Amino acid sequence: MYYSTDKNDHGLPFNPYKSIVVPRPIGWITTLNRDGNVNLAPYSQFNNLGYDPPYVMFSASHKVGAFTRKDTVSNIIETGEFVCNMATHNLRNAVARSAEISDPKIDELEAVGLTRACSHIVKPPRVAESPVHLECKFYTSLILPGYSATQTTHVVVGQVVGVHIDDKAFMPDGKIDIARLRPLARMGYQDYASVGEIFEITPQGENAANLIAGMGGEAKGKQIE
Repeated sequence: MYYSTDKNDHGLPFNPYKSIVVPRPIGWITTLNRDGNVNLAPYSQFNNLGYDPPYVMFSASHKVGAFTRKDTVSNIIETGEFVCNMATHNLRNAVARSAEISDPKIDELEAVGLTRACSHIVKPPRVAESPVHLECKFYTSLILPGYSATQTTHVVVGQVVGVHIDDKAFMPDGKIDIARLRPLARMGYQDYASVGEIFEITPQGENAANLIAGMGGEAKGKQIE
C-alpha cells in the first residue's frame, strides 16, 4: 500500500505511522517548575545523541486544547535542568499513570506512589525505583510546525552531565544486564514492549576496531590541560 501524509489517505481504521518507527525508548523525565513543584512524564519521541559528550533529545506536542507548551518543556526551558529515568517493565503502570496527570500543581512522582532520590548536579529529583538516571542540562530547542496548533512539536536537547546506574544492574563482565532490567518501549496504538532478547553482531574487517569503539560509545571525556 501507499499513502500521502498530506492527505492521510491510508484507508485504515488506525493511523499506521507510529507503528512503523518502533520500538521507541521512553524518556521518563523529571523536572521542577519555578515554584519547585515536581513534574514526571513519559515521552516516546526520545533518544540519545552522540556520546562524548553525550546528549539526549525528546519532543512533545502542545497541550491538548490549550495550544501551549507541555509542562516538561516549559520547565526545562525556564530552569535549564531535567533528569531522564529509565522506564522498565516493572514500572510500566507508574509510567502510564504519570502520563495522565496534567495539573502542574500535582507532584506526579508522589501521585503515582514513587520515591524521590536526590540528584548530584541538577535540582530535579530522580525516580528512586528506576535503575538508571541521566542528569541533564538544557542545551537547545527547536519548533517543528504542525498542520494544526495542537500538533506543533517542541524538540528539546539536553547534555548529559551525570549518570546513575544501580550497582545490581551489572553482569560479572561489567556490562549492564539489559535483559534483566527490561527497558520499556512504545510501539504503535496503545501497545508497549520491553527488551526480551539480546544478541551480538561483532564488526569484521579492517575498520572493525573503529566500528567497535563507535558502537560501544568509548568516550574519553573532557580533556583538562
